[in-house]
Amino acid sequence: MKFALALPLVAAATLSAAPALAYDADWKRGRIYYRAICSSCHSTTPNGVIQPNSRTKAEWVVYLEANKHDKGKEPVTKYFSSDYLNSIKASNKAADRFSSVPADQLLQDVLLFLQRSAKDGESPASCS
Repeated sequence: MKFALALPLVAAATLSAAPALAYDADWKRGRIYYRAICSSCHSTTPNGVIQPNSRTKAEWVVYLEANKHDKGKEPVTKYFSSDYLNSIKASNKAADRFSSVPADQLLQDVLLFLQRSAKDGESPASCS
């Protein structure tokens, strides 16, 4: 009986001691997301599409870490959630493609794309 109780504790201790698996962001998926989701919405706003090369790598990090979109009215993370993607999939066919991807992974993908495509990135780019 003591063995039966000890086994789950040992398993839990072993799992918690294992290093967390880091996610390798995919800048190509980030580029597709940015162009298909972010840019499609921004193209209908007065501000227009925000080009990746309009900011430096550091500025993109600060913006995403601040988590303030639309002058602080909403969190940036909202736009990576499955709830948001499900809400726009009737008007944006790409949204369905991303709705099963964890929001934190999409955010990391987009950040990597933005850093790569920033003014001071290895491949400054616009979304035209």
